[in-house]
Amino acid sequence: MEQDPLTGKVIGCAIEVHRVLGPGLLESTYTQCLARELAIHEIRFKLEHPSPVEYKGVHLDCGYRIDVLVEDQLILELKAVQKIQDIHHAQLLTYMKLSGITTGLLINFNTKMLKDGIKRFKL
Repeated sequence: MEQDPLTGKVIGCAIEVHRVLGPGLLESTYTQCLARELAIHEIRFKLEHPSPVEYKGVHLDCGYRIDVLVEDQLILELKAVQKIQDIHHAQLLTYMKLSGITTGLLINFNTKMLKDGIKRFKL
């Protein structure tokens, strides 16, 4: 799958966080460190961005939150788990559909090499 420039920059930031910290920490730690790295590179982002559900013409706040929304065009779903499961893929795809954002990255920081923990999705 062809990589756009923004996705490439974000992956570079995630790799730097993983290079400095390594695997084995909590997801919240990686989230905060990635936020710092994005800020260093002057990439706009929002943490825990609300993702309302539209049901029969009404927006409902059901408590869904996008881990990181980058430049209002890329969703990051961050994990620090032993193994990515199908439910993690479904979660990211659902956030993409609900938000209308067509590109997402599922990043699992609990890997020896971060490149093995990154999966790109495009709707």
